[in-house]
Amino acid sequence: MNTAARTGKLLATLPALLLVLHGASARAQAPLRDADEVAATYVATALTSNIALQTRELEVDRAQEALRAARARYLPELAVQARYTRSDGGRTIEVPLGTLLNPIYQSLNEQLVAQGQPPQYPPIQDSSITFQREREQDTRITLRQPLYQPAIPAAERAQRELLRGAHASRAALERQLRRDVTTAYLNWLMTLRARAVLEATREVLDENLRVNDSMLRNGRVTEDQVLRARTEQLAVQQQLRQSTSSSDQARNYVNFLLNRPLDTPLEDARIAAFEQIGAHPETRQLLLDAQQRPEVEQAAALVAAAREQEHVARAALGPSLALALDAGTQGETYRFGAGNNFSSASLVLTWKFFDGGANSAERQRARIAARQARLQQDAIAQQVELEARQALDRLAESTDSLAVAEARADAARSALFIATRKRDAGAISQVEFLDARSAATAAELALNVTRFELLQRRVELEFSTGGNGSNPTTP
Repeated sequence: MNTAARTGKLLATLPALLLVLHGASARAQAPLRDADEVAATYVATALTSNIALQTRELEVDRAQEALRAARARYLPELAVQARYTRSDGGRTIEVPLGTLLNPIYQSLNEQLVAQGQPPQYPPIQDSSITFQREREQDTRITLRQPLYQPAIPAAERAQRELLRGAHASRAALERQLRRDVTTAYLNWLMTLRARAVLEATREVLDENLRVNDSMLRNGRVTEDQVLRARTEQLAVQQQLRQSTSSSDQARNYVNFLLNRPLDTPLEDARIAAFEQIGAHPETRQLLLDAQQRPEVEQAAALVAAAREQEHVARAALGPSLALALDAGTQGETYRFGAGNNFSSASLVLTWKFFDGGANSAERQRARIAARQARLQQDAIAQQVELEARQALDRLAESTDSLAVAEARADAARSALFIATRKRDAGAISQVEFLDARSAATAAELALNVTRFELLQRRVELEFSTGGNGSNPTTP
């Protein structure tokens, strides 16, 4: 094969490299879907299968049941109470009626006999009173209805705020999951494109080694140039192995978020052409939008719940009024009807004046919890604003870096093309050619990283400013 044929074969590998660098898959046989469509599919899968999100959903259900329990305290409580007792022994009081009255009765009888009348007062026996029955039953239906208990509405409001916080917490995790799945998938695509760049580079180095072997046989180069070409070839093979490992790790993480086997294959996708980014809303508006994130709402709900808990503790020392109704039967046996049934109605006023300081400590604990919740709310608001500002700065940085990376890659491609022609003509050394190849590969890899970094930072901006991130990969 002459030099022109070898040069033609070498240049034939360059279009594949350029195609990879513009976001298309050189190995794809069928049209690829857009990356935002594929990412949306994976996000939908994660929202139904992610274990952490399912756990947070259970937290919402638990808060809902706690609110139901708090509301149930408004309603009357109806219950049946039944007691049957068998006892032996117990306190008995002896009443000496016979001992006290029989002498008197005897004197009276003797007077009556003396008068010729029959005795009229028979002797009586001493008696005893047992205060504990051998058998006893008490069966009743009880009704308790709170009439005035300030702690009940305060507890209900606290549980309602906790439920709102649980919903906000779930929404925050859902948004975070959308971001993580999308960025993880973009990271996998980035490793896939990087591996394609290295594979195209390996083809260039394979051809370069073949050309140098041929030149060595023809006496046009020395053996050190062949050894250098083989060294560069092995270095790229090592980079390919590392790239494959990185791609596998990125795939595993995506599948982990989707709660499916880690080695499940992922779908390749097409990245839309990169265009100039349109004007974003004003920074002030983005920061205002960021304050609407679920994390901020969750913090506000926790502050409100802590305040209501303080009201609950304060109400515990106030008066409360309840209605108590009881109806049933009591006695040694189960009997119903007149003389056996009973009923009662009571108004029960409770007002606690002293409990050893327990309620005072509870109120102080509630106040501390409220202050702590307010501090956390301020910290979250500052963190959200910081994330939004950092996301804006990083996106602007990536946007500027993209133009530089594209210019660098274009220059490196042109330099590699010229170096290839010169090498085949024997006008440059092997070292100069390999330096041009290394510069081209580094530029292409840097461009690949910059492009996907720009996409990921768009996702971060959507997340940090409260957006839904529906089309993060579409410029």
